Amino acid sequence: MEYKKINIDDVSVLKEIVGDTFIFTDQQKLTEYSHDETEDLYFPPEVVVKPRTAEQIADIVSYCNKQKIALTPCGARTGLSGGSLPIFGGIALSMERFNTIIAIDERNLQATVEPGVINQKFRDTVEKRGLFYPPDPASKGSCFLGGNLAENAGGPKALKYGVTKDYVLNLEVVLPTGEIIWTGANVLKNATGYNLSQLMIGSEGTLGIITKIVFKLIPLPTKDLTMLVPFSEAEKACEAVSAIFRAGITPSALEFIERDAINWTLKYTDIEIQIADNVQAHLLVEVDGNDMDLLYKDCEQIAEVMQQYECGEILLADSQNQKNQLWKLRRVVGEAVKANSIYKEEDTVVPRAELAKLLKGVKGIGKEYGFQSVCYGHAGDGNLHINIIKGDMPDEDWKNKLTNGIKAIFELTKSLGGTISGEHGIGLVQKEYMNIVLSEKNIEIQKGIKKLFDPNGILNPGKIFN
Repeated sequence: MEYKKINIDDVSVLKEIVGDTFIFTDQQKLTEYSHDETEDLYFPPEVVVKPRTAEQIADIVSYCNKQKIALTPCGARTGLSGGSLPIFGGIALSMERFNTIIAIDERNLQATVEPGVINQKFRDTVEKRGLFYPPDPASKGSCFLGGNLAENAGGPKALKYGVTKDYVLNLEVVLPTGEIIWTGANVLKNATGYNLSQLMIGSEGTLGIITKIVFKLIPLPTKDLTMLVPFSEAEKACEAVSAIFRAGITPSALEFIERDAINWTLKYTDIEIQIADNVQAHLLVEVDGNDMDLLYKDCEQIAEVMQQYECGEILLADSQNQKNQLWKLRRVVGEAVKANSIYKEEDTVVPRAELAKLLKGVKGIGKEYGFQSVCYGHAGDGNLHINIIKGDMPDEDWKNKLTNGIKAIFELTKSLGGTISGEHGIGLVQKEYMNIVLSEKNIEIQKGIKKLFDPNGILNPGKIFN
């Protein structure tokens, strides 16, 4: 599809809508909005616009729809699938001025917020009221809630508490044709027609622009314990994961970290943890609740299960500082990998009992196609982040041969009952692989939904589907 290039008249219209101060065409700003955290991809917009109200966005969208101008919504640009990249130029529509926590309803355990609120700021704010918003992606200190909705973000706490979609009650959305709607109601049960709220979540900004969010909250757990469990075999660590659940325990978090990931992270940070030479992987396990005696019993039971899978000496964090260090070890792994080498990250997810087979298969595929992989992720829900490291791989193989290796990983994932994205979305970089896991009819239906919402294809074009 061809889109109109922006001219002086278009810029003038945009200035009338949002004011001169919030329109940017300088090279520095265009470069800033040309990339997210996805590898080394760069697609500069022609103009950056920062609206403040849903009505302003509606005016912008209506104009773009009439003029056939590509419009790409973006937030903090922490995504890992290229979902906010303006690949056709046009307008980068920044949501950063939508940064208000509008209301916290303690009586009904709800909160109304704007999409530009940072995840951690929101979590900290409700925690002061004794409330809890669980979704906690690795970028929680910088990512926006709107982006979390766009990708249906999860994080470690998703294991026990669910992902973003499980906490959304209602959304205010600007449609690609300029209308403003609410998608649901501020209630816990709603069987009134199709669930448009859930349709918007994970749609990566292709169906509408979210301007307000009503979240469900839960009471804040007051206590937690954290364990670091070493294994001499990475596959044994993976096998132990499902055994914990079969023993009747649901941790609040259960993370897998491979040895290379740990080594790179220790070099990248000031964390000081002694790792035995024979350790090839760790499980980071957290339990939470309100009764410390029960939590210690859970840890004892988990330790018994781990020992059946030949774990090493278990570290039970004995202070808040030590807990923070262990969680820092996990949360900065992605940054450490990125700092160490050129890489590509794949976000696979399988039924948790198949995790060991997935890990073994990935290593075998790496040997076949000549690449090293470093793996970590949310083991408790079967979500493995596979970081393919370029290392000494020739440039020609990296550009051409690697694609076949990635396809092989995704085909393996599909054969194990999994899929190609657990929480990072499809965006730009994964769309070529959609036919591996979705039928032609499934894709046809999804493209039809896109056409219904966005008949001229102006909103975040080129994402999810070709």
